[in-house]
Amino acid sequence: MFDKSAQSGRDFPGSRNDLHVAVIMDGNGRWASNRGWPRLVGHRKGAERVRKLVAACPGLGIRYLTVYAFSTENWKRSTEEVLGLMSIFARYIQREADRMKREGVRLRFIGDRTRLDSKLQALIQWIETETAGNDRVHLSVALNYGGRDEITRATRAMAQDAASGTLNADDISDAVLARYLDTRDLPDPDLVVRTSGETRVSNFLLWQAAYAEYVFTPTLWPDFTPVTMQDILKDYATRERRFGGVSA
Repeated sequence: MFDKSAQSGRDFPGSRNDLHVAVIMDGNGRWASNRGWPRLVGHRKGAERVRKLVAACPGLGIRYLTVYAFSTENWKRSTEEVLGLMSIFARYIQREADRMKREGVRLRFIGDRTRLDSKLQALIQWIETETAGNDRVHLSVALNYGGRDEITRATRAMAQDAASGTLNADDISDAVLARYLDTRDLPDPDLVVRTSGETRVSNFLLWQAAYAEYVFTPTLWPDFTPVTMQDILKDYATRERRFGGVSA
């Protein structure tokens, strides 16, 4: 059971109550295959884990949670798995809408939406509007997202603005580029967690995570619990983030 002592957010070691944690949710298919089940069973279980972690965020001091749900490279998977994943995303929005509104969760999607089915695009627009006023937990779902693709889209938009005269090329800085990213309204992540034992960043938040701390855990995502995150955050609280400087 999740440790109730962390529920206040004030009692958690090192918690600022506004942490931004990003998660590469890996291992859904492997979890299902290990049990002789179809991969989509693992993805459905993974969606349940997102719900449980979002509910635990206030007690863990996490105000911003960004999860990697579907990458620009995941279209290479079988048609059955891709269609099944898109159905899971749609059901998650529909089933969690009332809960998110009630519990103060703001839901955003980052990534290129143009390749998504029009019905899923409409659902995304609807839930973002419905939860826009919430501020307790900011959940961002990376869907058809890739860090390189995001930066490419951002630089293309900057080039168009420069060509039209609305942006002076001499004024371009890292802060200006950040305003063109999908995460323009979010702080950079403090911590990036990857599950399943893999030790790759997989094209996730390449710009934003430049100074994030990383944790790679062998736990498969469907087995990941709020207690798992609590243990990771205890380790994170012992780290010294110097951002290129030296120890005091």
